Amino acid sequence: MNLYLDIHKDVQKALAENRPVVALESTIISYGMPYPENVSMALRVEEIIRKEGAVPATIAILNGRIKVGLDKEEIEFLAKSKDVFKVSKRDFGYVLSQKRTGATTVSATMLIAEMAGIKVFATGGIGGVHRGAQETFDISRDLEELANVNVAVVCAGAKSILDLGLTLEFLETKGVEVLGYQTKELPAFYSRESGFDLDYEMNSPEDIAKLIHAKWALGLTGGVVVANPIPKAHSMDSKLIHNVIDQALNDAKKVGIKGKDTTPYLLSKIKEITKGESLYANLELVYNNAKLAAQIAKFYVMIE
Repeated sequence: MNLYLDIHKDVQKALAENRPVVALESTIISYGMPYPENVSMALRVEEIIRKEGAVPATIAILNGRIKVGLDKEEIEFLAKSKDVFKVSKRDFGYVLSQKRTGATTVSATMLIAEMAGIKVFATGGIGGVHRGAQETFDISRDLEELANVNVAVVCAGAKSILDLGLTLEFLETKGVEVLGYQTKELPAFYSRESGFDLDYEMNSPEDIAKLIHAKWALGLTGGVVVANPIPKAHSMDSKLIHNVIDQALNDAKKVGIKGKDTTPYLLSKIKEITKGESLYANLELVYNNAKLAAQIAKFYVMIE
């Protein structure tokens, strides 16, 4: 893959010197938020990571080249362009060979982070088992990558539009630890409560770094989910958001939204119904995850 991989000089230098690096996805820029909020969000996330003493590495594919670390102009381009593929594992061959541009999902970002040697990745929320998957078999590729790629993913839990119980069952079957950061309950993206208990509560970034190091030092493969609840001040009422999601799901069914179009549609619909409150919550949880990821990355390189 080095044939297609360009690592930004700042990221390359940090990796060579064993300094902390945090990977960042790009679908949140191209698909997760409108312009110009997506640009200001992406730049602020990078700023938060730098402030914590780590190096940000936003990942995308530009004109058939995998980019690990973007400059401001490249982020602006991704944020504005309407001709951007949403890239998961199955899309790499096409997007690279045809020299197209792609925003990387959680699963694609994990794969590229591992290629580059980055061990910690911050995002908003992971994908999972969709509601009604018993009939549709709609399960996010994120879960397969978590089962096989040695990258720790800091998130606000799985997106609350999903079947959280089945998502946890799937991760358990695949041997993926789901760690609650200072909580024993799985956060549900927009809210801190889901009603689902977790096996492990971790109270410090250092303890999380020790756990992921121990796992990989044993030669065990697979990622780790660090479930970091949205800050209390920005958490939405869990009953309210549950009702909003139900309404958005019904709307999606009526208009025939399926497959990888489902998540962007639902997030947009939820923003519309909540009059922008969900977008504000989304921003705050992303910033919160970036900070924790940088702290974990700092302790991880110290252990290595």
